[in-house]
Amino acid sequence: MNAINDKVVWITGASSGIGEALAYELATRNCKLILSARNGEALETVKSKCINAEVIILPFDLVDFDNAKNHVEKAVAAFGKVDVLINNGGVSQRSLIVETDFEVDKKLIEVDYLGTVALTKALLPHFIKNKTGHFVTVTSLMGKFGSPYRSGYCGAKHALHGFFDVLRMEHQKDFINVTLVCPGFVQTNVAKNAMTADGSKQNIDDAATQNGMSTSVFAKKFVKAVESKKFEIYIGGKEIMGIYLKRFFPKWLHYFVLKSKVR
Repeated sequence: MNAINDKVVWITGASSGIGEALAYELATRNCKLILSARNGEALETVKSKCINAEVIILPFDLVDFDNAKNHVEKAVAAFGKVDVLINNGGVSQRSLIVETDFEVDKKLIEVDYLGTVALTKALLPHFIKNKTGHFVTVTSLMGKFGSPYRSGYCGAKHALHGFFDVLRMEHQKDFINVTLVCPGFVQTNVAKNAMTADGSKQNIDDAATQNGMSTSVFAKKFVKAVESKKFEIYIGGKEIMGIYLKRFFPKWLHYFVLKSKVR
């Protein structure tokens, strides 16, 4: 196992939820942290709770594609290098296809897929030069199978799997690792912040998310997977069974999901 202790770790979507919990967990591992998200004030709050850790904040919006290289230059300059990039920033969705504005589909692709790809490609030359590096991308179980009300989100998350599987293949020769982390239900604000048909926030939670895994437990499992250099890992409860139903009994999964409360 390759310990993450003392590494320079850059986390996007670090202002709340999974990203915030990862910051606290990695702070206990003596990691040097670069925390990014749109909300600089929230990042400052997270930073203040990372006790005895070296932390800098680098606020930006993932859809600011044109400045991805500038963000990378600032991140590298902070500690002289980046060892691990955790691509965690993103937004979910709760709306039916027939009711959803196409602009919402575009936004989901821009934030959840293109923003992550732009930042990854901007950092890739740094990893190649150093002959080391680890891309860790948070997708979702929705990157492996679908569910009503999440069409654009599923599409973006599926796309991440295609891109990062190829990145792993093309750059194994450069000693670059790629781990895809697929969360199930985790106690975050993902449902509250999810985009609805017109692009506005849902602003309500759902029972499955409320009853999901705590972010602190999730973060420990996440870090263990990164240290083990897993290609892909699924973290959650019984909802993980959807992965195997999709693979071996896709029609069963289809009818099971339709009978479930998925809103």
